[in-house]
This record gives sequence, C-alpha cells and structure tokens, in this order.
Amino acid sequence: MDGPPSLRPSDPLVIAEQLRLIRLVSQQRRYSGRPTPRLPSKTAILGLLDAAVALLYPRHFGPPDLGPEATEIFIRNSLVQVLTGLAEQVQLELMLAPEATAQTAEAEARRIAEAVLAAFVRIRDLHDTDIAAAWSGDPSAKSLDEIVFCFPGVTAILNHRIAHELYRQGATMIARIMAEGSHSRTGIDIHPGARIAAACFIDHGSGVVIGETAVIGRGVRIYQQVTLGAKRFRADESGTLIKGEPRHPVIEDDVVIYAGAAILGRITIGQGSVIGGGVWLTESLPPGSVVTQAPPELSVLTRREG
Repeated sequence: MDGPPSLRPSDPLVIAEQLRLIRLVSQQRRYSGRPTPRLPSKTAILGLLDAAVALLYPRHFGPPDLGPEATEIFIRNSLVQVLTGLAEQVQLELMLAPEATAQTAEAEARRIAEAVLAAFVRIRDLHDTDIAAAWSGDPSAKSLDEIVFCFPGVTAILNHRIAHELYRQGATMIARIMAEGSHSRTGIDIHPGARIAAACFIDHGSGVVIGETAVIGRGVRIYQQVTLGAKRFRADESGTLIKGEPRHPVIEDDVVIYAGAAILGRITIGQGSVIGGGVWLTESLPPGSVVTQAPPELSVLTRREG
C-alpha cells in the first residue's frame, strides 16, 4: 500500500507553513512574547485622509453637485466619520506599546482625534494662504480652483498639515502613513514632523524631500528636486543612531529655493535669501543672502574633416 504522497518545496502547503513559522518568530521578537496586537489599517487611514480633505474643501473633493444645505450636512457627517475612524486607528497604534492598556489607549485616542478635529479650522485657514501663495507665485495658474485641483505641491502641503497635527499629538505612525500616502500620490516627500508656516508654495514639486526636524518660515517658495535634509546622523556609544535631535535646516521667512538645491544639517537660511539651482549648502546664511553655482565653463571642440 502506497503511503501519502510527499510534498514538494513548491507545494502551497509547504510554503504556507514556512511563512507561518517565519511570521511567528518575527512577531515573538517584535512584541516580546505578548499576544500579537491588531495593527492599524493603511487603507482606512488613507481613506480618513481623503475624508478630511473632502470636508475641508467639499466643493472640490466632496460628492458632486453639493448645494449649500447638502454641503453643511456632508461636513457634519464627515466630521463624525473622521472623529470615529481616527480614534479607532489611533487606539490601535497606541496599543502597540508594551505598557498600553485598552482603557488608557481608548481615552488617549479619543483625546488625540478630538484635538485633530479642533485643528481643522486652523488648517483650513492656513491652507488658504498656501493657495494664495501659489496663485501669486505661478503665472501658469488660471484660477484658484485650478490650483486646488491640479497643483501637487498644494495637495502635498494640505496632506502634510493634517498629518503634522496627528504627529504633534503623538499618533506618529498614523501621521507617517498619511505622509507616505501623499508622497506616493504627489512625488513630494514631507516628513509629518516638519514644521511649515503659512503661505508655503512648492512649485512643480517632484522629488522634493523635507526632513522630520525641518522648520520652514512664512512665504517660502520651493522648486522641484530640493532636499532639506540631514548632513550626518549621530550615534551613541553602542553605535545606535540617536533619534529626535534637530538635524534638518531652519528656513526663515520669504526664502526662495530653486530646483535641485540641497540644504543639509541644522543650519539657518536667513530671511529673504535666494538659493540658486543645484547649490549644495551646509553652512548657515545671514538674511538677504544670494547663493548660486559658479557659471559652467564651456569647451567647444571643432571636429576635423578628413
């Protein structure tokens, strides 16, 4: 009598079991033997970001053909939806901490969600200054509505202002998920910890990177491929990177940073300065500075005939 057929390495049952064992070891290491907690949902979080944007700008991103009365109902319903959804997702993040309890996590998540909603009025007011900055800074813009719909830099900053409020309140993972969702949609990478004042305009925007501890003043204009990054990462005696230290630039009010510039380290770019395209900068500048690359030298070679 033949025994059961042997399973090949490519058999789905074999692969599933091997993956289960790897996952089990990973979870035991990650959670120190605690019961595996439920994780926040990336899909739900990005949906909440979209819902927040829609209630802030309902005529642009809400349901089509909203009349005045329907708009108010939509906003009220959306606020309840976002409050409930944020509280649930933030609670899941808080429960990942080893010392967390369901009761304390639920209360803190509710506090964070309410604080974020309370900031929506300020976020809307701030973002209107961003839209106005785009209108005054880009001659291609034909209307304010076009800017709201079509400008990736404007979209990225609004998403950032929402994510930053979550980061500020302590829901750093939820904030980071929103920021990375915005990054994938716009091509603009803004860490949710970065502090950005009013009337910020990111023109074109593809490839812009703004680090966690960057501080950007009022009326700053940034073009594509700009990096506001760290120059180096300090480590402790064991070689572990030290987290939370200020390591990104401070950009004061009314600075213009042209395409491809890299500004690195905890340096200060003084008010009203202009940083030319492709500049690599690691030293602070006084107000009113203008920094450009040296003009390239052109060598013209004449091809010999025959």
